[in-house]
Amino acid sequence: MKKLLFIFNPYSGKALIKNQLFVIIDTMVKAGYEVTVHPTQKAGDAREKVMKDADGYDLVVCSGGDGTLDEVVAGIMSCEKKMPLGYIPAGSTNDFGTSLGISKDMEKAARTAVSGTGFRCDVGSFNEEFFVYVAAFGLFTAVSYTTSQEWKNILGHAAYIIGGFKCLHDIPSYLLQVEYDNRRIIDEFIFGMITNSTSVGGFKGMTGRDVLLDDGVFEVTLIKKPKNPIELNEIIVSLVNHVDNTDLVYSFKTSELQLSSGHEIPWTLDGEFGGKHTEVIIKNRKQAVEIMTDETQKPTSK
Repeated sequence: MKKLLFIFNPYSGKALIKNQLFVIIDTMVKAGYEVTVHPTQKAGDAREKVMKDADGYDLVVCSGGDGTLDEVVAGIMSCEKKMPLGYIPAGSTNDFGTSLGISKDMEKAARTAVSGTGFRCDVGSFNEEFFVYVAAFGLFTAVSYTTSQEWKNILGHAAYIIGGFKCLHDIPSYLLQVEYDNRRIIDEFIFGMITNSTSVGGFKGMTGRDVLLDDGVFEVTLIKKPKNPIELNEIIVSLVNHVDNTDLVYSFKTSELQLSSGHEIPWTLDGEFGGKHTEVIIKNRKQAVEIMTDETQKPTSK
């Protein structure tokens, strides 16, 4: 009998998975798997469990938010055997599940996890860490890990926006040197994101056009510090209308970039705190992890 390791965060989203566990596990058993169930106990537990035990399984399935998925993928990336991964979204936002076309209905997502089609997607490396779909700094990025789980459960996407507007009275900026593809940018930025997703913070279209999850490149957006309210308004308009590469917004694609600053900058990786750094090297690990998807909803492959 095939063996499946099921890791879930019992507190993600509104903890709805507690009412769905029977149907999820029953779906896995009916698909011919012997199932081992592991509820996460603390931050980092999902990664540790995968690194310790996942080599003995044919399939790993995780359920939770983007942070849980991030931990499991990081664990897989640290294993010699790269076993396939099923994902049952259960968080407040579920950006990457949306990008993959995975249903928010847990029973449907469970069927996809055990009977879907494998899709090899890119993974990002961030110095010695990994991220699934976004590495970001600056405005709004601290909101996802400083907003309480209770408020995330009640407000969903709105929690991120409400938390962000509390910071607008004093927008921090960072002087950065950015190097990519033999090019160099030196400027002052209020926000930056390196993404492999069609959705960030629950908002589709923020990452640009022609986004593919398996093409070996990131979509990069860097927003300069506005000098006055007019420039701030121009930035907002360009983002809302998906206008790339304006005088105030750098937008480009690359497989690798290096960002350097004279001061430590706090980063977020897939919505979780990623530490403070003066220098980061970000690389795209092309098609590094196989995730089970619905054939009818699967992202376009190159």
